[in-house]
Amino acid sequence: MRITDRHGGVSAEPYGSRNLGGLCGDDPEAVAANRARTAAEFGLDRVVFMRQVHSADVRYVSEPFGEDPPPLDGVCTDVPGLGLAALCADCAPVLLADPEAGLVGAAHSGRVGTVLGVVPALVAEMTARGADPASMTALIGPMACGSCYEVPAELRGQVAAALPEAWSITRQDTPALDLRAAITSQLAKAGVGEITHDTRCTIETPDLFSHRRDRTTGRFAGYVWLEA
Repeated sequence: MRITDRHGGVSAEPYGSRNLGGLCGDDPEAVAANRARTAAEFGLDRVVFMRQVHSADVRYVSEPFGEDPPPLDGVCTDVPGLGLAALCADCAPVLLADPEAGLVGAAHSGRVGTVLGVVPALVAEMTARGADPASMTALIGPMACGSCYEVPAELRGQVAAALPEAWSITRQDTPALDLRAAITSQLAKAGVGEITHDTRCTIETPDLFSHRRDRTTGRFAGYVWLEA
């Protein structure tokens, strides 16, 4: 499991420099070069990228989708050496692995996807294919933290009605959402045995892309794979 940052690529500002997102306005050739460079650094020949749409749709994959990936927010595989990537710039990359069953998964879990349950859906898909949640390790990657993710009070109430753990306030005592707490609760309720965190806040960390902070920006990614 690896989390990239914004450094070491070829994209120009405001996407500088390791932008891995293909739909945010960057030069497609730069994005392709960044993806190829990152895959090579991780020793991967093939990587699956999704067309992320803030859904709870997940799918088993055995190869990359190519130039036109389907709308998905979670993927899993049992193919060694096939990388799975979740792109983010304030949403959470959630990476799952059951080494005993030989299954790994990656999810993009933003506000909408978290409420819809993309992470529990990915756990369920992996379980249906032979994984044991108790044997899984989860990494919840960097995201907008509960002290920075300001939202209208009405929206906070709507999300907290479904996910009470998401209720939060900013340092300025304004309404906020804590998606990390909500996703952690979802994983625990799904029976995932080990839950780990990269607790960096994207808004507070200049080394990471943040849409809320910069508006026009790139995407970092969480990667997971089975060793070939």
